[in-house]
Amino acid sequence: MNDTRKLAKYLAGLGYGSRKEMEVAIRRGRVTGWGEEVRFDGEPLDPAPGMVLMLHKPAGYTCSHQDQGRLVYDLLPPRFLKRDPKISSIGRLDADTTGLILFTDDGALLHRLISPKSDIPKTYEATLARPLEGHEAALFSSGTLVLRGEDKPCLPATLEVTGERIARLTLTEGRYHQVRRMFAAAGNHVETLHRASFGSLVLGDLTEGEWRLLTPEERARLG
Repeated sequence: MNDTRKLAKYLAGLGYGSRKEMEVAIRRGRVTGWGEEVRFDGEPLDPAPGMVLMLHKPAGYTCSHQDQGRLVYDLLPPRFLKRDPKISSIGRLDADTTGLILFTDDGALLHRLISPKSDIPKTYEATLARPLEGHEAALFSSGTLVLRGEDKPCLPATLEVTGERIARLTLTEGRYHQVRRMFAAAGNHVETLHRASFGSLVLGDLTEGEWRLLTPEERARLG
């Protein structure tokens, strides 16, 4: 990428600044490695468009660009929010839910993964207000559970009981507050909720508030 204008446009698209600012940065020598590995202020460039990253979302953060209060985007480098195409979360977790959430600037991938046809399993760990009664697994797997205010049954979901008030629920849908509403329909209340996995992806040793880019292999498995 030896053309100054093209490089300035590319850097602006990555969020480093406006095109004019990038042209000035190039003239001042802040951009090095032309023809090889381009660096900005001595650091490797951010990923090219099409990146996907994973965040371990803490409680109290909203998955929105515009809401008041703490936003999940506050946990990412400010430069990422200036990228063009824009970076967005792949689906949402409510403010009180913790765990794995993905972000991308690939619009086609985003829409493919949030489509009702995607069938990607997502596993949640729920702590409940009251002990499980034993009927929940059959109810959730039946494909007949209709949530309040809806007329279409939930797709079958798998429940694994791991404690008196703790369970793992795996589903392939992403309806509004679905896990909480499913347990409410079963006569219980979710006190804490954590997304443990998205497809084959797990958080691993990623701590709350931390993020990392997906590897090419992980990215390829998303489709």
